[in-house]
Amino acid sequence: MSDNHIDQKVLGELQEVMEDDYLRLLETFLEDSELRLGELHKAKSADELGHAAHSFKGSCGNMGAVVLAELCRQLEDRVKQQPLYGIEDLINQIDREYDAVRQLYRDECRRVSVG
Repeated sequence: MSDNHIDQKVLGELQEVMEDDYLRLLETFLEDSELRLGELHKAKSADELGHAAHSFKGSCGNMGAVVLAELCRQLEDRVKQQPLYGIEDLINQIDREYDAVRQLYRDECRRVSVG
């Protein structure tokens, strides 16, 4: 995985620390991210949206998904401002970034399970 979506140093450190559980960590992150993305889309208030963005930001940051974490931070900040314009665009950016990140983490899962 060589691109700007994921901090390779963070992944390397996670693999070192997690050792045999690294693959499970990646799989858990992907499963968890699907749920968190769903929460973003189902949010019915600025508070719910802010909470979902905050939670997703934390897990993305912990896993080295730096661009995705930054987009979630922007969304978290944005929902604190009225009126709530531009929210849909940010969520769409998060969706697109997650699509890219999901593929990269799936590739990493394959690399680890073969290696």
